[in-house]
Amino acid sequence: MDARSLADAPKPACHLIRPESTYEGKQGLSYFAGIAAETVGSSGICMHLLTMPPGARAKAHMHENHETAIYVLSGEVHTWYGGRLEHHIVVKAGDLFYIPAGVPHLPANLSGAPSSAVIARTDPNEQESVVLLPELDALVA
Repeated sequence: MDARSLADAPKPACHLIRPESTYEGKQGLSYFAGIAAETVGSSGICMHLLTMPPGARAKAHMHENHETAIYVLSGEVHTWYGGRLEHHIVVKAGDLFYIPAGVPHLPANLSGAPSSAVIARTDPNEQESVVLLPELDALVA
């Protein structure tokens, strides 16, 4: 590329997102729209805010080829994970939780208060890598 074609090439731009609009995820939860290919044109990361009301429960699912990192801002969420959802952990405010690619999981807010978290995934698309696992849903009462 010569200097002139470099000057004419589109320039990357920074974007400010205020999480005001929501979308319904395949997992059965409502997410605040954040950083994604759909909103800012990201190519390697997706980051959203999720608030789970008391009693909310996601559908069993996994993100086939993408890792997930979660930082819990408030409240607590029970998460079952593993091939048969045989593992259980309670993730609380201030905790960071990592889910490797391809690991089935099912989060639920069993408390009487909302729980909010920042969720980042290596998939830049909001829902592309979500694979629902309905055969696992009944494994968690």
